[in-house]
Amino acid sequence: MDIQINQIVGRKSYHCDIPFRVIRLYKHNGEMFALLYGEDIRLIADAPIGDLTILDQQTKNRILAPYRQMEEQSNYLFRQDFQSIREKKEYETTSGYQSDLKLFQLPGKVLHVDGDSNYLKKCLALYKKLGVPVYGTFCEEKEMPFQVPLLVDQVRPDILVITGHDSYSKQKGKQNDIRAYRHSKDFVLTVQEVRKKYPNLDQLIIFAGACQSHFESLINAGANFASSPLRVNIHALDPVYIVSKLSFTPFTEQINVWDILRNTITGEKGIGGIETKGVLRLGMPYHPNYGERE
Repeated sequence: MDIQINQIVGRKSYHCDIPFRVIRLYKHNGEMFALLYGEDIRLIADAPIGDLTILDQQTKNRILAPYRQMEEQSNYLFRQDFQSIREKKEYETTSGYQSDLKLFQLPGKVLHVDGDSNYLKKCLALYKKLGVPVYGTFCEEKEMPFQVPLLVDQVRPDILVITGHDSYSKQKGKQNDIRAYRHSKDFVLTVQEVRKKYPNLDQLIIFAGACQSHFESLINAGANFASSPLRVNIHALDPVYIVSKLSFTPFTEQINVWDILRNTITGEKGIGGIETKGVLRLGMPYHPNYGERE
């Protein structure tokens, strides 16, 4: 079988449970291997070429159908949440009085740094759909500890997302050994570097991690939300849902952790966090140019 870069494949030893994109081909101990990125799951893996089979579009769609349904449900529930938050805040701001004055809103600005350029495009499309102001950029995981602090200073976000691909390998150590993870140590170092200048957890909110990431280390490093408590795979769009809820929650309110996790695709098995204040601000009177954040 002629496996080529950018083809969508499945691992026969795992019953083709996850569609992967072939990123790189290489030889190890005389055998050809492929470096794989999950097509919708933030998982990185290596597999021998002989274990791979090319997935046609029909097979890929069948495997991804449950994820697509969960995406639609999460999108619907988050839109309901946003509308409820806005109506509640408008009522409180006007003290319950009927008024012709319309409010404008300043949702929190997001800096999304992603180790996968394809995932970045998907995430930016969803941010736009949800109305979240965002600056997105691609950066390889190993470069993040050096590049992300500079980006934070330039962009001055309210919320930072540090994500990409990760995986845990039993062959490299136990689950509590961060050396057994592909990129967890890179995410941890990035959070630590950013927290040197922004130590306040409400001054800069951080989401960090990908599939199977070392959750405890990320939280201890200073992330508000992280993956993955039970070392499960997370969906490519889960970070977007987390930070979008934070972006549209008023700064006067503290978010209940379960309230922010319940509408994600992965849920509490894949993502956890700490109590955190929102960053939305409302103002009046309304003008079409208000609320546009650079």
